[in-house]
Amino acid sequence: MAFPPQLPQKPPKPKNAWRNFLIVVLILTGLTFAFSDQIFAPETPAKEIPLSQLQALYTEGELKSIEIEDEQATAVLEKDSTQVFSVVRPQDSLADLGFNDKEINASTEVKYVSNKSSAFWIDLLSRVVPFAIVILIFFFMMRAFSKGAAGAFSFGKSTDKLFHKGKKRTRFADVAGCDESKKELEEVVEFLKNPKKFTKMGAKIPRGVLLIGAPGTGKTLLARAVAGEAEAPFFSISGSEFVEMFVGVGASRVRDLFTKAKKNAPSIIFIDEIDAVGKQRGQGLGGGHDEREQTLNQILTEMDGFDNDTNVIVMAATNRPDVLDKALLRPGRFDRRVTIDLPQLKAREEILVVHSRGKPMAKDVNLKDIARITPGFSGADLENLLNEAAIFAAREDSPTITKAHLNNAHEKVILGPEKRSLMLKPEEKKNTAYHEAGHAIISHALPQGDPIRKVTIIPRGRALGVTYHAPDEESYADYSEKFFTQLCVAMGGRVAEKMIFGDITSGASGDIHQATSVARNMVMRFGMSDLGPMEFGENEYGVFGIEGGNKTYSEEFAAKVDAAVQTLLKNALKKAEEILKKYEKELHAVAEALLVRETIDQQEFEAIMKGETLEAKKIATSSPALKSKGKKRSA
Repeated sequence: MAFPPQLPQKPPKPKNAWRNFLIVVLILTGLTFAFSDQIFAPETPAKEIPLSQLQALYTEGELKSIEIEDEQATAVLEKDSTQVFSVVRPQDSLADLGFNDKEINASTEVKYVSNKSSAFWIDLLSRVVPFAIVILIFFFMMRAFSKGAAGAFSFGKSTDKLFHKGKKRTRFADVAGCDESKKELEEVVEFLKNPKKFTKMGAKIPRGVLLIGAPGTGKTLLARAVAGEAEAPFFSISGSEFVEMFVGVGASRVRDLFTKAKKNAPSIIFIDEIDAVGKQRGQGLGGGHDEREQTLNQILTEMDGFDNDTNVIVMAATNRPDVLDKALLRPGRFDRRVTIDLPQLKAREEILVVHSRGKPMAKDVNLKDIARITPGFSGADLENLLNEAAIFAAREDSPTITKAHLNNAHEKVILGPEKRSLMLKPEEKKNTAYHEAGHAIISHALPQGDPIRKVTIIPRGRALGVTYHAPDEESYADYSEKFFTQLCVAMGGRVAEKMIFGDITSGASGDIHQATSVARNMVMRFGMSDLGPMEFGENEYGVFGIEGGNKTYSEEFAAKVDAAVQTLLKNALKKAEEILKKYEKELHAVAEALLVRETIDQQEFEAIMKGETLEAKKIATSSPALKSKGKKRSA
């Protein structure tokens, strides 16, 4: 069989040849300048003369300098700069040689050199070291430039993180509590693994997938799981990394990122916090031509440039979909939107099971009970809860994580860390006990109140005491009566202080802030007032793109809104007074128990409200600190 003649192949060009050549030239140039005086200086051999003649030349001022080393005194003549030398004895001093009389000749420089070789090396180092440092700095800068590192010479390079196939991949089995979201993303995995299955039916591969959810719900984890299931390269970058102070940098990074993804197709590009770069255009100064908008335009252009056979999917995550530009959300860009909600009871239990792997749990731990008392927790919050419990167990040198450790961790996450070093005065402690008892009793007395889980007068965070109440079941739509109950509970501490002591303290400031916020939402957002079903809000963007802009209602309605909010708060205050007057006996009992135990749980609180006798109550009744119960302060 005849083979076709092979054409001569050109030898491959060495990589970085120009860079290496430039470095060599710079090194040679620097060494040439460093030793220019040794290279270009004419060599003039020194002439030996008698010591007496050298002394005479010194006395007459004919010498420029004298250098004495070991057994030789070398001098340079003043007229023609020729060198002469004389043999001397090593033990002779300057006085013995006659070279120390400055009155005779002060213009001649005289110096001793102990070792000429050491002086040579010192001179060599002083010349070479600074130049070597400059060469090293230049070398590392060129190396960073060649690798595309984010530095002084690589503003246009993307700073993405690439997760290769060989690394340990995240799978859907590693993501708990997102069953509906995982089902929606399974098709994306099919698109990446078997695109021909869809293209032969005329279907187009989705260009982008937008993950929407609160912080900590697992958006990034889900995106990694998609890449892991599809066994595709995963490029991860944050939206804020596109925006720089230099014009055009963000757009250049977008081009570089998409180029990498296309070379590694099938692949996934994940942009976290895309709202940092994808906000609505036309809100900035300068006609909307700022760096962020140029970056967004480049992202839109790159997504439009995908061919039907380009197996690259762009995934993005945000918790503010309302601020994104409409061009990002149209079909052909982010075709799919996957909403990731906060986990429900069953999902929270599954998440706790996943994060408890590798942690030694005691037999008394029931993760379902922990899931039941953590409504509103995200996946990240649950992971943090277990981590705090593990820290508590490690502090006590416990072999396992017990139920008590989990309860302490839950209280720390919800209520804040304990401040037992903060010593309250007996009067302040008593005031705090009645304040928290007022909150707890009103929440217990009203039908829409949540069950009391724990009441404590141990300072936590910024509060002197805390009343923790949580519902037995989760709700996704609350009635106006539920919001009004929250107002009454918030007013309970203030009312209890006024009723028992005849005065109020600043401890209710947080309660007032919370109640005002709830009442304002009832009036302005939910239409739960006499003003009717009308929203009173503000423009999303005001002048010059500043968030929280102009009001959408007149000053006349602004006064009516304030009046409606004030009416709700006054009605809640009145209702709280009626309840505490009815339950005054229970108010004293709960406060007494708190002063003795400092903390009471749900069972103890409910027993007190039923009138059952507690050991704490017996001790509290005989306590001398409580005999002034009900005594009001003088105005």
